[in-house]
Amino acid sequence: MPEDSPTSSTSRPSYLERILRARVYDVATETPLDEAPRLSRRLGNRVLLKREDLQPVFSFKLRGAFNRMAQLNDSDLQRGVACSSAGNHAQGVALAARQLDCPALVVMPRTTPSIKVQAVRDLGAEIELAGETYDDASTRALQLAEQRNLTFIHPFDDPDVIAGQGTIGLEIHRQRPGDLDAVYVPIGGGGLIAGVASYLKALEPDVRIVGVEPEESASMAAALDAGHPVTLEHVGIFADGVAVKRVGDETFRICQELVDDIVLVSTDEMCAAMRDIFEETRTLVEPAGALAVAGLKKDAHDRSLTGQSLVAVNCGANINFDRLRHVAERAALGEGREILLAVEIPERPGSFHTFCECLGARHVTEFNYRYSDRHTARIFVGVELTGSPGERRELLADLDAGGYPTTDLSDNELAKLHLRYTIGGNAPDVVDEVLYRFEFPERRGALLEFLKAIGGNWNISLFHYRNHGSDYGRVLAGVQVPRSERDSFRQHLDELGYAYRDETDNPAYALFLAPPDR
Repeated sequence: MPEDSPTSSTSRPSYLERILRARVYDVATETPLDEAPRLSRRLGNRVLLKREDLQPVFSFKLRGAFNRMAQLNDSDLQRGVACSSAGNHAQGVALAARQLDCPALVVMPRTTPSIKVQAVRDLGAEIELAGETYDDASTRALQLAEQRNLTFIHPFDDPDVIAGQGTIGLEIHRQRPGDLDAVYVPIGGGGLIAGVASYLKALEPDVRIVGVEPEESASMAAALDAGHPVTLEHVGIFADGVAVKRVGDETFRICQELVDDIVLVSTDEMCAAMRDIFEETRTLVEPAGALAVAGLKKDAHDRSLTGQSLVAVNCGANINFDRLRHVAERAALGEGREILLAVEIPERPGSFHTFCECLGARHVTEFNYRYSDRHTARIFVGVELTGSPGERRELLADLDAGGYPTTDLSDNELAKLHLRYTIGGNAPDVVDEVLYRFEFPERRGALLEFLKAIGGNWNISLFHYRNHGSDYGRVLAGVQVPRSERDSFRQHLDELGYAYRDETDNPAYALFLAPPDR
């Protein structure tokens, strides 16, 4: 087995030495460790942001890519390199290849944000788009590397890549020697946290190293729970930079030994963290770039941390502009500064005015209503919150005291993704309706492919689709399926291969959309 094989147990590399010798500064810069005064005041801790979003390719990935490629001999460089990436590693490889005068082939998922594809093209690399996820692209890149005798540059599970990323830990330690309590690091395949942990734990073993993953892409958490790397069936790609189904063998080994905790965060919490970083730095990071801040906030709250020095690694800022609409909508919910409610009010003139009086000085952010019957009106309303403790409970108590039956829909994905755009009243003439929520990888023509796949055997009675940039396409569909055909309908859905969820029993559907006699 080669000496540097990530799976070798008899000759594991000394990462401290590798990091100290890593070649990264031919292309990378030493990024600042900036104070975040607003977050610090809110959380009661000193919050520091490691600004890897300020690198030449707006991501830390060029560190590991260049360090790995700098080890190649002249003949390897002349033949060229190949890699797979959702974008940031691709830019690192492309920039390193240009610096080293080396041909580069980059395979990227078709769901990669266009800003990342264009950035790689601008750096002169050859690009192929393949598959829907990083893992699909990786399979294709390995095939092409073998066919064309190219050196494959792994994005995370390689000692030289890990060491390159570990120079971030070196810089953090140099910038704040002996003044750290915890460092929060995003996890995709694990190369960044493996490198940072290897350096910091060697010099300051009492510093907590905390990995942060999206709830819908928690491959390292799953691996640590199982005791070995596992392959997830499905990963969400809102945070496309960390959408990895299986972590590396070597990165898992290091994390199992050195990482203290893993924190999982929601899409809403990532969006709120993106807004926090913008307010601190006037920089728009990508969702993966905000993971560490989201995890830091959640961990500080859950552990009641006070007076500590906490570092979050802002790992990237390659975000498509058209995704900001979705981010802005979800940030207020992620920060607890908006509540979404279903409320019943009397169907008579002046009812909305009376309801608003019950809300008092609170600001209404959204109001959706459709006449249903002559006795009761059901409204979908958003209310702005200040974020103070107990405010949500106080509002619900005020509405209850005012005689308004209320359902909190703030954590209801059906309501947040679809219902707020589709309220039109319960449909009295629709029979045998079932409601399903679908996901499909977003790309040109994806909606048409989805509609073709659903087929023409059953009538679609409700449909809502909204493009969210490079995220998954999300569809809400009501379909008229007689009870005798529902087993065959579900079998058809299983065969299609799209991720789906039955929402027929969702209370938000019953309140606003379902036929009265379903």
